[in-house]
Amino acid sequence: MAWKVTVDTDKCIGCGECVDVCPVEVYELQDGKATPVNEEECLGCESCVEVCEQSAITVEEV
Repeated sequence: MAWKVTVDTDKCIGCGECVDVCPVEVYELQDGKATPVNEEECLGCESCVEVCEQSAITVEEV
């Protein structure tokens, strides 16, 4: 199963919560924003979606 991870950079404040909560290190902070750098590792657990107070992250099955 594959997952598409999207970060709305207009909403992202770079808090790093998604980086901390992701069990497979999908995200890195780059230029003050969360950036999916290992999207192929995503498990679809949506922990990042739940922890993002800005609602900047979506995870969709592809």
